[in-house]
Formats: sequence, C-alpha cells, structure tokens
Amino acid sequence: MQPTEGGLREQHKARRRTRILEATRELLRDGPDSVINAERIAERAEVAPATVYNLIGPRDKIWEALAAAFMDELERRLALLGADDPREVVRSTVRLFVSDPVVSRRMVREWEDSGLVLDRGPLTRLRRAMAAAQARGLLRADIDTDALAAAVATSCVGALHQWVVALIDDDRFLARALFALDVALAAAATDPYRDQLLAPLRTRGAV
Repeated sequence: MQPTEGGLREQHKARRRTRILEATRELLRDGPDSVINAERIAERAEVAPATVYNLIGPRDKIWEALAAAFMDELERRLALLGADDPREVVRSTVRLFVSDPVVSRRMVREWEDSGLVLDRGPLTRLRRAMAAAQARGLLRADIDTDALAAAVATSCVGALHQWVVALIDDDRFLARALFALDVALAAAATDPYRDQLLAPLRTRGAV
C-alpha cells in the first residue's frame, strides 16, 4: 500500500529531524565547547534555520531533542537484549553514554532535566528485571522492587554526573553504577541467595 500524502510528509519531517540531530552531534564532536545554535546546525544539516526551529525548537529544545533521541536508542538496545538481568541493563546504559562521550557530556550538562535521563527505558527495564529477580526467589517478597530500581537509577544518575564533569573515567563510571546495583540487590536478597548477591561486593575494590 502506498503511503498517503500526509504519511509521506511525516516521513520527510522525520528524516530532516534526524539529519538535524546528527548535524548537531557532528558540530559537538568538532568542538565540544563550541556555540550550538540553529544557524550553525542548519548550515551543517543543509536545511533552512526555520526548519530547525519548526522541527526542534529554540536552543534549549535542542538538548531535549538530543536526550530524547539518546533514550530512543537506549530503549531500542535494551529491547534487543530482552534480558531480565539488572546488571545488563546497567552495563548497556553506561556503554551507550561512553560510546559518544563528547556528545553525551555536553547533552547532560546543557539539558535542564538531565536528572531524568534514566527515567524512560532504563528505569522501566530495571523495574522489570528487579521484579523478575523477585519472582525467581532472589529478592525478598516484602521488597518494593519499583522503589529499589528507582534508588539504583538515582545512584547511577549521580555517577553519570561525576563522569560528565570528568571526576571519574569510563571504567569508574561503570564500576560505581554496578556497585549501586549490587548494594541494592544484596540488601534485598533472600537467605538462599545472600552469599551469591554479596559476592560482587566482597571481590570489588574501592569505587
């Protein structure tokens, strides 16, 4: 079935929006601290500045759009994983941030709501993984797994902001995020699995 005129128009808008966001990433990689505005983005994306305003919005919306695209990609990766392992959720999230560090760091610094950066896919997937661990008997039945996942996500956001300002490197970022997860799992462990969930804490050095 052929796309309708409205459908084609939406496809063209989506392609232009994708090109605008990729142009923004390219500008950031060229100069991490460079000024980012609609005119520079439009020139790199080969569109009119008005197109940037219409499809993205003013400067503050650029960072919001980059964050939304980042979360879309993270959700796609987590869905492909299809795993109920909380550690894989944390690892995949950290890996995506550090795979494009210049863009990730500037995006988090500039986006006003950066504290919510994990509130979509990662938190949803982490909640699901925690609930699955509870169903398998690893975590106590009296534990609120949603609250446990939210506490881990908050700690991971803290590690992310330390990484953004270069207080910690990529490896330490991952180590601190996993440490927060392992502390939560060990605290909520059932008796039969307590030693297993405590083992990562006993073997890990300072983070």
